[in-house]
Amino acid sequence: MAVKYKKRVRLKNFDYKGCYSYSITICTHEKKPVFKDSNPVRWLIDVLRDMSDRYNFKIWAYCFMPDHLHLLIEGKNNDSDMKGFISSYKQHTGFYYKKKNDQLLWQINYYDHVLRKEEDITSVAQYIFGNPARKGLVEDYRQYEFLGSFEFDVTHMTM
Repeated sequence: MAVKYKKRVRLKNFDYKGCYSYSITICTHEKKPVFKDSNPVRWLIDVLRDMSDRYNFKIWAYCFMPDHLHLLIEGKNNDSDMKGFISSYKQHTGFYYKKKNDQLLWQINYYDHVLRKEEDITSVAQYIFGNPARKGLVEDYRQYEFLGSFEFDVTHMTM
C-alpha cells in the first residue's frame, strides 16, 4: 500500500512572523457560494477589522468572492504572526457561523503567497479588486460591495 504524504503548503524554513506582506486566499467549505448575502459578509469584515488590530496586521485589500476570500495583509511589527492571525480568524468566524447556520464555513487550509520586495502592494491590491469584474459579477470593481481596504479609499484607485 502506498503511503500518502500531506502536501506542504507553507514554506519550510520561514516562520511567517514579522513585517512581511502576504496575499491570502481562503475558500469556503466545499466551495459553497456563501458570500452572496451582505449579512454574513458585513459581519466577517467587522471581525476581520477587530482581529487585524489584535494581531497587528494592515489589511491593504479584501475581496469576498462568492466562494472564497482574497486578502492582502502586512505585518505591522516583528510580533505579527500571519499563521496565528489567519488561524484565529478562521476558527472564530467558523465557530460562530456553524453555530448560527449549522454548516461549516471554511475549507481546512488556505493559500498564501509571501510578497517579495519587488512586488508592489498597489499592483497586488489592484489585481485583487479586479476579481469581481474578471468573473463577470460587475463591470467596474467599484460596483462590488464586498471589497475594500482598511488602509486607503479604494474608490480612488485606478485600474
